[in-house]
Amino acid sequence: MKTFRSISRRGLLRSSALAGAGLVSASGLPIRGFAQTSIIADSERVQAPYGAQVGDLRPGGAIIWSKADRPARMGVSWSTSENFATARGTEPLNVLTDTDYTGKVDLLGLPADQRIFYRIDFTSLADLSSVSEPVMGSFLTSPETQRTVRFVWSGDTAGQGWGINPDFGGMKIYETMRQAQPDFFIHSGDTIYADGPIEAEQEMPNGEIWKNVTTEAKSKVAETLDEFRGNYVYNLMDANIRRFNAEVPMFAQWDDHEVTNNWYPTEILEDERYKETSVPLLSARGRRAFMEYMPVRQSAYEPDRLYQQFSYGPMLDIFRIDMRSYRGPNTPNRQESASDITRFLGSDQLRWLRRALQESDATWKVIASDMPIGLVVPDGKSENFENMANGDGPALGRELEIAELLRFIRDNNIKNTVWLTADVHYTAAHYYDPNQAQFQEFAPFWEFVSGPLNSGTFGPNPMDNTFGPQVMFVKAPEEGQVNLPPSAGMQFFGEVEIDRESEVMTVHLKDIGGQTLFTQEIPPAA
Repeated sequence: MKTFRSISRRGLLRSSALAGAGLVSASGLPIRGFAQTSIIADSERVQAPYGAQVGDLRPGGAIIWSKADRPARMGVSWSTSENFATARGTEPLNVLTDTDYTGKVDLLGLPADQRIFYRIDFTSLADLSSVSEPVMGSFLTSPETQRTVRFVWSGDTAGQGWGINPDFGGMKIYETMRQAQPDFFIHSGDTIYADGPIEAEQEMPNGEIWKNVTTEAKSKVAETLDEFRGNYVYNLMDANIRRFNAEVPMFAQWDDHEVTNNWYPTEILEDERYKETSVPLLSARGRRAFMEYMPVRQSAYEPDRLYQQFSYGPMLDIFRIDMRSYRGPNTPNRQESASDITRFLGSDQLRWLRRALQESDATWKVIASDMPIGLVVPDGKSENFENMANGDGPALGRELEIAELLRFIRDNNIKNTVWLTADVHYTAAHYYDPNQAQFQEFAPFWEFVSGPLNSGTFGPNPMDNTFGPQVMFVKAPEEGQVNLPPSAGMQFFGEVEIDRESEVMTVHLKDIGGQTLFTQEIPPAA
């Protein structure tokens, strides 16, 4: 097991002293973007109240995110030593109103398999003598050679009215995951609940009262860009999340609640809570806020694209897919042939995923999905379906894309694919067996579901036999119980470990206290 070193108070003071004197790079030149400071009252200094985030790790690189409270110049420095004796800096980045004072810096040239200590300073653009307290953190870069890898995944933060409750200790599951010392975290979507207002009090099933921190932005459904931004700010008010974000790199996905429940790109809302009913407009605002507030790497050519491949050493590739942005409308989902209506991943993404899987040399290929494959998820009380699954029977509607993908994986002998997801607010292990399926042209594989992080617990959902999922484990509320609060203990995450020597993948499904509920070992196929 690797040893984790958090930044000590002594290290923080040493780094602060370096900032006051002007940081020096490995070459001996002052690091640009850090101003000489004069004495200034703390209340007047530029502030960075929401900490830092690390994300989208790749060989030699990582995204560093933070947010100031006013127009400022963001400087980032990093070092492989806690005292920043050989610190290197980045070009300063101006953070302005157009990004809500958020900034992302792509650190490049990072050494492999090293703990990187970083610090962020903001200098006020209106008063260059006003420099923030440093925001600090550390993370482990991806390896070049084979070593044991351990990471966590889950989804669904601050949903169904269950927000930050100081009496409960805030969003405690994030602290449980942090203490597991994972190499990284996959957030499987529903990073916020833009359609879920947070009230000051909410009654729990046992009659007790859950007390939330509240904000103006969370008092109604999000419609304006600032309201979407306010949903991300709300989650970052939780100290557990801030500690976690500063230390554990994230691969962030989005699903429906980043915009509104069960949305699809061409939808016009019929919801009396909304004055703005155009989902194309709402999703554009929601996507912009997501891109501003999550540590995702954006392409200059495709700035809105989320699907991407990430290599984490020779044993693991992660394929972050997007099941929301390219789908057709929610329908009864029984079409017999593929068309624009049956889109789920979309042709461009599906073509990319097939090629990326085929070209991957990694032992394990983890498909990070925002929805499970074989669970039936209706679109409210209508006859339409939100998910790809549409009930028992042959592959129809949106299932046609998944059938095509699974057939391609089998026919091209692509081994060791595992699907990880959340979305349904309980935890489960599914083994997809072609011998039990209606559509049988695929190789067997595992899918693991785990969530929520701080939302209501529901389930379990009905299973669809099209692809033959076998429920090997499930932990969900008892029949008749719905929307259980975090205090009920049924908040879940998953942990994956890939052994350096045997390359065996071990998956643990865990609860809010870190207790292991289920374990599955999967040996790699030869």
